[in-house]
Amino acid sequence: MAVAPEKQEVRAEAKWIRVSPRKARLVVEHIRGRSVPEARTVLAFTQRAAAREIEKVLRSAVSNAETNPNLQWNGDDLIVSAAYVDEGPTIKRWRARARGRVARIRKRTCHITIKVALRPDVHVPAEAESQPKRAPAKRASAKRAPTTRKKKEATA
Repeated sequence: MAVAPEKQEVRAEAKWIRVSPRKARLVVEHIRGRSVPEARTVLAFTQRAAAREIEKVLRSAVSNAETNPNLQWNGDDLIVSAAYVDEGPTIKRWRARARGRVARIRKRTCHITIKVALRPDVHVPAEAESQPKRAPAKRASAKRAPTTRKKKEATA
């Protein structure tokens, strides 16, 4: 039985963002499955506050993919393969109410994760699929200069 090759993804994550996860999920649904340039355009014209934070995470994921030496991907050839928002810890505060009572205020936080992958119709050059490039090994010189005083005195 043949096993399909695993799809490579690059991800970025932002934690403890001061936006309610429910509100952030509404924005994330608009970019899931879209190409990166299209997702950036959607986020630029979305008027919700969570769109700014999600745009930062998307920019970070694309940057991670472009700078990864094993992949050498172009940012315009990527799609948003997965985007989800998890609930973070809730900050609890109190507000004074009538007759000496208090009301709880919950300031919710979220963790935003975006994964990008190469579009299926884009072909990666063969040299990018091979091992990462390394600097050539230093050649051993035939005659090395002595490094310590004792060696200098021994040769003299």
